[in-house]
Amino acid sequence: MLKAGLVGAGHLGKIHLKLLQQSEKYELVGFHDKDVANGKKLEAELGYPYYENFDDLLEKIDVLDIVTPTLYHYNYAIAAIENHKHFFIEKPITQTLEQAEEILRLCQEKGIKAQVGHVERYNPAFIATKDYINNPMFIEIHRLAEFNPRGTDVSVVLDLMIHDLDILLSLVKSKVKQIHASGVSVVSKTPDICNARIEFENGCVANLTTSRISMKAMRKSRFFQKDAYISVDFLEKKAEVIRMKEAPEIPSDFDMIIENAEGEKSQILFEYPNIQPNNAILDELNSFAQAIEENKKVEVSVEDGTEALKVALEIMKLIQQ
Repeated sequence: MLKAGLVGAGHLGKIHLKLLQQSEKYELVGFHDKDVANGKKLEAELGYPYYENFDDLLEKIDVLDIVTPTLYHYNYAIAAIENHKHFFIEKPITQTLEQAEEILRLCQEKGIKAQVGHVERYNPAFIATKDYINNPMFIEIHRLAEFNPRGTDVSVVLDLMIHDLDILLSLVKSKVKQIHASGVSVVSKTPDICNARIEFENGCVANLTTSRISMKAMRKSRFFQKDAYISVDFLEKKAEVIRMKEAPEIPSDFDMIIENAEGEKSQILFEYPNIQPNNAILDELNSFAQAIEENKKVEVSVEDGTEALKVALEIMKLIQQ
């Protein structure tokens, strides 16, 4: 088992603490939080060992789990690297592209494994359908959330849209060619709703709409490609695949056949991938442990996190302009 320590015992940090303790791949050594009162309260109520001094915790662990506000990601990541500790870091990886690129360079130089917490990669609906998605040419993404004051210190792009940017970049095997974006600050000082149109060099176009002031929640992505349409509902954990193939010469009474203007007949096939329920956060933490133990590539690398941040920051720049 890997000895793990956590920094940042806020809402998400508490979830990570619980899962690190449950996991068969980690031994939870303890956690550090800048809020001493909060740290001691958690220790008293739930029994997680609290380290008031971060350095004392760092020297006792193999893996650092960074679940602080983004503002502090860089400093804790550098501390982990300097002390030769592998680390898991929540999204977005850092506040600036320069910080992310430095972390990437140092990890490569020192052989440190690091994984970024883009948890939607472990969403069971996405896992069940990603093999169906092959060279999509148009993508429509909606991520809508009801208002929650937690997280409004950053733009909705870094708070929510970055989830979809990571998924998008993992699926479209082409470089970004051009971005158009607009956004509005409605209830906070940073944009609360944003739309971005991303064009790739291979001709693929993605249209993303993200809001944190919606009346109801939605996390749905639709992928259109030659002879197929794939719908993934990240919130409801559902998926649908509609495929086209050449119609059989003698269709059965139950086959759905369409004919185009040229007289070509196609059969429509409906598939509903088998979705296996999981705990996505536990899976991403265990996946990282396995990558360390087996010395293999992590699922969501620092490079992946850096690319998602790069696009997110460009979108924010366009909104400000």
